[in-house]
Amino acid sequence: MQDTPVQDLPVTDPKTLGLCPERLERVDGWMRRLVAEGKLAGLSVMLSRRGETAFFRAHGLADIARATPFAADTITRIYSMTKPLTSVAVMMLYEEGRFQLDDPITRFLPEFTDMRVFTGGNRVKAETVPAQLPITIRDCLTHTAGFTYGFMEATLVDALYRQNGVDFGENQDASLAEVVARLARQPLLAQPGAEWNYSVATDLLGHLVAVVSGQEFGDFLKTRVIDPLGMVDTDFHVPADKVSRLAANYSLFRDRSLKLYDDAVGSRFAAKPAIASGGGGLVSTASDYMRFCRFILGRGALDGVRLLGRKTVELMLMNHLGGDLASMGQPRFSESSYTGIGFGLGFSVMLDPARAQIVGTPGEVAWGGLASTSFWIDPAEDLAVVMLAQLIPSSALPIRRELRVLTYAALVE
Repeated sequence: MQDTPVQDLPVTDPKTLGLCPERLERVDGWMRRLVAEGKLAGLSVMLSRRGETAFFRAHGLADIARATPFAADTITRIYSMTKPLTSVAVMMLYEEGRFQLDDPITRFLPEFTDMRVFTGGNRVKAETVPAQLPITIRDCLTHTAGFTYGFMEATLVDALYRQNGVDFGENQDASLAEVVARLARQPLLAQPGAEWNYSVATDLLGHLVAVVSGQEFGDFLKTRVIDPLGMVDTDFHVPADKVSRLAANYSLFRDRSLKLYDDAVGSRFAAKPAIASGGGGLVSTASDYMRFCRFILGRGALDGVRLLGRKTVELMLMNHLGGDLASMGQPRFSESSYTGIGFGLGFSVMLDPARAQIVGTPGEVAWGGLASTSFWIDPAEDLAVVMLAQLIPSSALPIRRELRVLTYAALVE
């Protein structure tokens, strides 16, 4: 697979931002190798420090069949990197006094009254016990509500989700409210607050935003978060005049070859979806998502536009678990490692780099998406990094950890 030339992208001299240019160039070499070895079709990496872009490169192809270069403005499916934006929408309503974080979700969604927790049995007759506590809004923000994902295929509750249409991504025959109602009829995987389980909780929060605000969730996120932040290419679908910039999505097969998963032309992301998935429905670009990262680094403000108060953002970036993810049950899947990593209100939170066995800073927040996209924000270093690729699953390659090491190795001041 041929690599495409490095594009001329406007950046600030890394030296003025406390970064070693020679060490930063290792990132470029690493990107080129991933493409040359056929591990990725293409990717982009953007690094910002002190509010300035220090590195922005794109290599490889966005679409192999059509030989379309992966460019600075390539649009990608960011999947679960949607979750932090949905969490911001929730916290905006929190700031308006609409609810408290420890309020039970039944205050707005009564269908979740009298929930039961799975203990055994089979699909025909699941054995359950009553939930000991109501599910709170905070539980949903931290993935401790007791929900799961059907795609994990690890538990009977996962199977019940698949069997009963609890799918916010592929569902085109139901509304957001209808799928949430289906969710309420399934047993919980764990007692509320007891375990950390990655889940559809953020999709439920999207519906909560709609109920509380009186506005469709997709419209709320677009008009109250995405547009004010100047994220011009971020939406729940790619409009016709931008489809040529949408990357194809690939899977890495057992023979380590790339196979087409979702074509750029004819992608379901090229049409407006029936459901605006707050858990994984957005597409975006590196520049757009970096604006979101800078908004977080700005403690709720960007370019004179304030969406959240400083203390609210600080609360979001704190660990809200009793320990790290590893101590909260037996996580079945995550876009993060478990040991030394906590979880805040929409992000993973670095607690202890030594325990996580990766270079980093306590207090940095991060997350990723199904197609190997990722970001992290380091407030202590005034640093943010966004990486976009289109490879499923995100666990196929250790590229997130590799990029983290390469980036921090360039930080010299």
